[in-house]
Amino acid sequence: MKILKYLLYTATALTILAAGSFYGLYRWASADLPNFTEITDYTPALVTTVYDKQGGVLGYFYHEKRFLVRLDEMNKWLPMAFLAAEDAAFYDHEGVDLMAIFRAFLINLKSGRVKQGGSTITQQIVKQLLLTNVKSYERKLKEAILAYRLENYLTKEEILTIYLNEIFLGSNSYGVEAAARTYFGKHALDLTLAECAMLAGLPQAPSRYSPYANFDLAKDRQRYVLGQMHEQGWITEAERQEALEQEIVLKRMPDPSWGTGAYYLEEVRRWLIDKYGKNQVYERGLSVYTACDPKHQAAAEAALREGLENSAKRRGWPGPLGNVDEDPQLLQRLEAQEVVPDDIAAGDWLMAMVTDVSKSKAQIKVGPLTGTIPVSSMSWCRKPNLRQRASWARKISDARKVVGKGDVVWVSVKERPEQGEKDWIFDLELEPEVQGALVSIVPETGEVPALVGGYDYMRSEYNRATQARRQPGSAFKPLVYSVALDNGMTPATLVKDTAIVFENEDGSVWRPENYAHRFYGWLSLRTALVKSKNLVTIRVAHKVGIQKIIERAKALGLEADFPQDLSVALGSASVTPINLCSAYTVFPRGGSWVEPRLVLEVQDVWGEQIYSSEPVTHEVISPQTAYQICYLMQEVVQQGTGRRARVLGRPLAGKTGTTNDERDAWFMGYSPYLLTGVYVGFDEPRSMGAGEAGSSTALPIWIDYRKEIEEDYPLQDFEQPDGIVISRASFEEGSRDGMRMVSYFLPFKEGTQPVPTPTTNPGSTAPGAQGVDDDLLKQGF
Repeated sequence: MKILKYLLYTATALTILAAGSFYGLYRWASADLPNFTEITDYTPALVTTVYDKQGGVLGYFYHEKRFLVRLDEMNKWLPMAFLAAEDAAFYDHEGVDLMAIFRAFLINLKSGRVKQGGSTITQQIVKQLLLTNVKSYERKLKEAILAYRLENYLTKEEILTIYLNEIFLGSNSYGVEAAARTYFGKHALDLTLAECAMLAGLPQAPSRYSPYANFDLAKDRQRYVLGQMHEQGWITEAERQEALEQEIVLKRMPDPSWGTGAYYLEEVRRWLIDKYGKNQVYERGLSVYTACDPKHQAAAEAALREGLENSAKRRGWPGPLGNVDEDPQLLQRLEAQEVVPDDIAAGDWLMAMVTDVSKSKAQIKVGPLTGTIPVSSMSWCRKPNLRQRASWARKISDARKVVGKGDVVWVSVKERPEQGEKDWIFDLELEPEVQGALVSIVPETGEVPALVGGYDYMRSEYNRATQARRQPGSAFKPLVYSVALDNGMTPATLVKDTAIVFENEDGSVWRPENYAHRFYGWLSLRTALVKSKNLVTIRVAHKVGIQKIIERAKALGLEADFPQDLSVALGSASVTPINLCSAYTVFPRGGSWVEPRLVLEVQDVWGEQIYSSEPVTHEVISPQTAYQICYLMQEVVQQGTGRRARVLGRPLAGKTGTTNDERDAWFMGYSPYLLTGVYVGFDEPRSMGAGEAGSSTALPIWIDYRKEIEEDYPLQDFEQPDGIVISRASFEEGSRDGMRMVSYFLPFKEGTQPVPTPTTNPGSTAPGAQGVDDDLLKQGF
């Protein structure tokens, strides 16, 4: 009896001691535990998604590629597959699976080190979000305590949702939705049982079990997961067998961030970071809705690419990319090029190696393909004389003068072989060094449906549409003439187009010239703008004063360092294309310009609107002045330097711009519903060669773009405001040796129109009303 009492006392004491020890261990482990309730406010790093105007995805921004999804947005097999692989007893335990821990303890004891953890899904969440990944018994104890607490705070479904969105599954994919897109090109809801099981096999070692890296190992893990699901009774043997036999097709869901609209997306990214900061943009799962129109954007990119390629070809053939005998890396680039014949279409570009060359053609190899480049496609390889416009060397008639064996060149597919034929027909291509930009703005709203900042975003991320400051040349002249019309001149005012010399403060001499290096005598403002005469523009600027011109430019939102001399009238102040486009909206808008809008709305991860943009406008000039300039720029399109645009057959207004030595070429053109600006030039400014002017280089790009989108707009003319009178003005233009009588219908502000005299024909005007500016005439201007 005494022995029994002794044993009872001993057992009680040991129990109390064990309980005390366990309590002490619990208090010790709990002393510095993080607040587990933070998990209930689950805010993982999520992908910010940028949408175009039609609701399509323009691109993504993220640090961790993760898309938040609920359980009901997943295939029903997906949670089951992960539970089978990671925690089959998930719905039976309270955060800690003691049997799993005991098994792991035995394994670790046998190996002499911490090799297996036996963690439940709840413990994995705790470790991932609150603790470190260091393997130790202290961390395991903390993990177990927090897991138990969490199980009593959240539902099983909430815990499982967090786990499936948080877990890393390789290939920069966090959570099951990102993984489904990365491995199978699907959403989590559209996965098959076989695909669910393969994803569920990844958490143990995402890199090792990745189906992209080792498909056989991934298949083994899939087999294990399906076996576990069957053992738990969650799938039938038939379902397991069918899943095992299903062919797995690996496919990445395309990431539009590097496709059409990459320059547009980059500008949106810069705007978002400036407004919200990097962490908010890359981690908070914003939804950003833009004004980018996919049709406009695709047309703009295609037009700019082709225009830059044509400009490069007009400068002749600079030679191949290199020769494989001299540069082994070129051969590596060729071998790395993915060439799938069935996916290749006419017009696609490929890198090719010349295997043989004769007078009539070059034989080439493109991956598994063989083909020829006929000498006829090399006609552009003639060497132009960059100093004399349209002066070319004789026509290329021998392919051996262009390429040699082993040369690596760019080609485009001209013809696919017919059934039974082997060789493909290619055209020789040239990747241009010259760059450019295109920007479109809707004058009414300021929305930007298209923005392209260069030839290829993958080659250069520098956005010339918003970052490159270039001289607009004659494209600045409409601003000068708007000041003239507000200071007593009319479209019929006559100004001398003759030589003029200015002495600068430093003693140097400035002799401005017209583009064609000719003088035309007396010209009206109408003709001077239509024909883009520099000397008339300078005299006009001298008359009204350069300060008024600079003030007008600043009032129109132009951000530039304006020179305090008359060169400012010829566009010597550097501006960005988007900046000039926004200033130009003052004309189709009837006197006010509108700020460009790329981002229309931003929502947080819960769909709550946190930003919405509205048009921001600035009144600068009168509707009458705006219409007069608009009318004159329509004349530029009809009879002047922009007449190529007549091919569109619509009411259009525009102005070309070309700087000294053809360093920069511009065309700014608009209709009432859309304004588009195009710029072309080298990043390190230098001559593009004789003839590379706004009308021949920038305008064709503008036309190609507008051809693709004009059909979406009804025919619309510019609206004439009150206070404008369209009147015939007749007067003489030219030099004394060649004066000729001209007659134009021109827009006048009411009260300034020509007055017919009784001594002349009704269609003529009296000398005093001809528009000759007596002040300019007296001063020799």
